[in-house]
Amino acid sequence: MKLLLDTHVLLWAAGFPERLSPAARDLLEDLNNELVFSAASMWEIAIKSALGREDFSANARLIRRGLLDNGYAELAIASEHAVEIDVLPAIHKDPFDRLLIAQAMVEGITLVTADEIVAQYPGPIRRI
Repeated sequence: MKLLLDTHVLLWAAGFPERLSPAARDLLEDLNNELVFSAASMWEIAIKSALGREDFSANARLIRRGLLDNGYAELAIASEHAVEIDVLPAIHKDPFDRLLIAQAMVEGITLVTADEIVAQYPGPIRRI
């Protein structure tokens, strides 16, 4: 299964695996799953880290390099993803999360999230 990890799940997988449940770790370690990260997540980490957000105190360059070195695939942001946002209900205001949801919908990839608000969206979303 192809899995698009949201930004917090990426940060936890990369630096705080103890924050992941055993079921989430099993999902990410399953060799049958293809793990994908979005350029939107790198953008979010870079912006929020520069703003001094403690929950985003990570170097986006190092995270990206580590993800690629560990076999994750990178998903670029396409205009098709951006325009898909207009069909999403106004459940969540975070533009990064909305873009990740739109990418999952367009690409037919399951978005893996720990965010209960994101998990309310219809589509290929799995809350861990």
